[in-house]
Amino acid sequence: MSLHRAGLKEVVSLLKKGEVSPVDVVRDLVDAVDERDGDVRAYLHFDKDAILEAAKSVAESAGYRSTLLAGAPIAVKDNICVTGSPTTCASRILENYHSPYTATAVERLIQAGGVVAGKTNLDEFAMGSSTEHSAYHPTSNPWDLERTPGGSSGGSAAAVASDLALAALGSDTGGSIRQPASLCGVVGMKPTWGRVSRYGLVAFASSLDQIGPITKNVEDCALMLDVICGHDPHDATSLTTPVPDLSTDLEKGCENLTIGVPRDFLEVGMDDEVRSNFDTLVDDLKSEGIKVVDVAMPNARYAVACYYIIANAEASSNLARYDGVKYGHRAKEFNGPREMYTRTRDEGFGPEVKRRILLGTYVLSAGYYDAYYLKAQKVRSLIIDDFRKAFEACDLVAMPTAPSPAFRFGEKADPLLMYASDVFTIPVNLAGLPGVSLPSGLADSRLPIGVQLVGRPMAESVVLQGARGVERIVDFKEKAFA
Repeated sequence: MSLHRAGLKEVVSLLKKGEVSPVDVVRDLVDAVDERDGDVRAYLHFDKDAILEAAKSVAESAGYRSTLLAGAPIAVKDNICVTGSPTTCASRILENYHSPYTATAVERLIQAGGVVAGKTNLDEFAMGSSTEHSAYHPTSNPWDLERTPGGSSGGSAAAVASDLALAALGSDTGGSIRQPASLCGVVGMKPTWGRVSRYGLVAFASSLDQIGPITKNVEDCALMLDVICGHDPHDATSLTTPVPDLSTDLEKGCENLTIGVPRDFLEVGMDDEVRSNFDTLVDDLKSEGIKVVDVAMPNARYAVACYYIIANAEASSNLARYDGVKYGHRAKEFNGPREMYTRTRDEGFGPEVKRRILLGTYVLSAGYYDAYYLKAQKVRSLIIDDFRKAFEACDLVAMPTAPSPAFRFGEKADPLLMYASDVFTIPVNLAGLPGVSLPSGLADSRLPIGVQLVGRPMAESVVLQGARGVERIVDFKEKAFA
């Protein structure tokens, strides 16, 4: 059996029964990565010996079969800290950085019997929607190697889609889990902000960042969230509200849920195939007896502009720490601390990161703070209110995840075109809500198209139930591989 082609829960079941060992699973995965990652290039760091040693350690531990993951290997995006492994954020400025501690979300994977299966590629510091902005190499979409996998968690999505990972962790600031999940035909979820600890996630925009899973199906997504969700005293913004078992009621589906469709927001530009696919899905939901209503989100159209003020302002502040003093890259030639600082940052940061730092510094500067940053925060409040009013009429809001299927490398060299790739995902981050993307069909080019379901704060269980219901209706795997 090709274990790496199976779903996470399927492999965990085999591990729990003792039909395979963690070493068997990891060896099978290592062989697959050796064979195929030269084309996809999903990983930045994949230490075969270290992964096998970790699997052996789990296999020798007492009671590992009773844990939630039972020795299953999980890939981790390379902006999430893991001791013993580089954490580069796909940036030259952290090229040789090894974290002295492990992120809480990863610690919980390990405590649940998981094995870290390498660090996946991303847009530098998670700033991008295509994984073209990695300082080391781009990652290809497994459905078409000449196209991007989306971003910034493109390495994680591509690894799962190409069966080079059973599941993976990503981070989502404006759609960086859901958009690549859509483009790669897998499931990706951004939990409620604060539901998963951000301790050990290298900060981009702290009021927006969230760690979440990328998986092959909704059931695996629920399992991953059962492992990583929960309060963490190391993260002051971590929610203390207890998290229910998200796998328990999954099969309830969406039969008793009301789905809201923001028709006014969906007037923004998207490919005809994406629009047709979404309309077909809405019709299928109705034919299954599921209640679908129109909801209004008049301010969501301003989300992209709002986001690129707030996110860049926070990035400008968060990335000030990379100055060549305590850790990371330092310029070799300089005269005095000011030149050391400027040369270090010029050499270490790529063009997109520099662009965002400059924009963020500008909107925070004297004379512009009120005109840009303060106004963007007011618009953010309006978008939050849009969702609040929408949820008075429905349980879940549905919309396309991305405005197009996977695009070719270099096709969106204009930053504004690239930023528009997240038009449907950004409002969810601004509102701090849980949202999941799952495959909803194929374009004529046989590239995946995704649909997004968004729920109320802390309603991950409802979002996952709805996603499981849609997954059954769409039956993507049957259509994709028929």
